[in-house]
Amino acid sequence: MPREEFTLGAAQIEPVYHDKEGTLEKTCRWIERAGREDVDLLVFPETYFPGYPYWRGSVSIPRWTDLVVDLAKNSLAAADEATEVLGDAIREADLHVVLGTNETDDRPGSGTLYNSLFFFDRDGALVRRHRKLMPTHAERAIWGRGDPSSLATHETDLGRVGGLICYENHMTLSKAALTAMGEEIHAAVWPGFWTMDGHPGDKTRAESAEARDTCDIYPAVREYAFETQSFVASCSAYMSDDAVEEFGAEELGFNVAAGGSMLVNPAGIVKAGPAVGEETLLTAEFSRDERRTTKAYFDAMGHYTRWDAVRLEVDDRTFDPISRADDGSPRSTDDRGARRTLSPAAAERIATEYDVSVDAVEAVAEAVRDDSW
Repeated sequence: MPREEFTLGAAQIEPVYHDKEGTLEKTCRWIERAGREDVDLLVFPETYFPGYPYWRGSVSIPRWTDLVVDLAKNSLAAADEATEVLGDAIREADLHVVLGTNETDDRPGSGTLYNSLFFFDRDGALVRRHRKLMPTHAERAIWGRGDPSSLATHETDLGRVGGLICYENHMTLSKAALTAMGEEIHAAVWPGFWTMDGHPGDKTRAESAEARDTCDIYPAVREYAFETQSFVASCSAYMSDDAVEEFGAEELGFNVAAGGSMLVNPAGIVKAGPAVGEETLLTAEFSRDERRTTKAYFDAMGHYTRWDAVRLEVDDRTFDPISRADDGSPRSTDDRGARRTLSPAAAERIATEYDVSVDAVEAVAEAVRDDSW
């Protein structure tokens, strides 16, 4: 059974910008500190490792190219030695970690970067990763789009854990998907905290916690907690001026790294934060009764749902550049499309529509896919 009481933490710390070794060493130190403070799950900001590309729309194309290459050289990969070092530190500290990172693709031949979350368990194992499904605006020139299979949750001794990156936390269907997967603890990560002047395209770095009056993050994480009855650890990036001395102020045109981390209970009550303008380890204690009492009033997966009226289909496939037939030869586009796996949600929908069992639908789909008919 999941623990009744636990502590969530947000590591609102600045990376050693564009420096893999420096960021690794600092990350391990703060993980050790969180362990000493009995944190059970620690969340780091969006692309904390080795920093968010605040230069993404403010430099020339040649400078942009150099910076992307430098970013890639200092990013993490799933099978990276640095990832193993992080795992060792996490195991020693005895906590779960959700790490925002720039991730280098592990597909042979690819040089693409992804905006990712790495999920580590108490044993220091990298249990899964989530890649941002749709990078925002100019981010699309830096990161690839994540695979739908990474929209998932996993079981821990604290409950079922999930996470989304920045504006994904505004995406209604993605939130619904994680809710339907039984998410109980949610990691929400952001590149900072800001003041918005009328619309999201006009935002400036927050100067104080009063920015919550116009910053979309503040209502977003509170509503996420309430509408899904989840505990939310929202971690936002922070960087001081000293952290980016080698960059000119004009190059970091999108520097919104003011912090803004918050820890929120399932009723949408902010128990810690927003912490603005400082490097800090934000912590708060939670009880599972906070989720139970909210669900007694409003249960998004129970008495307050109408799945017969509104339903969601989730595609959990992993897409590869080559799909091969049984004899090893590449399939044609038409053949690949015909052979794709039927998702559980689609099988259930077809079974309901034609009043047959799900097993029968899946059996027919398997026969068609294998050409055994």
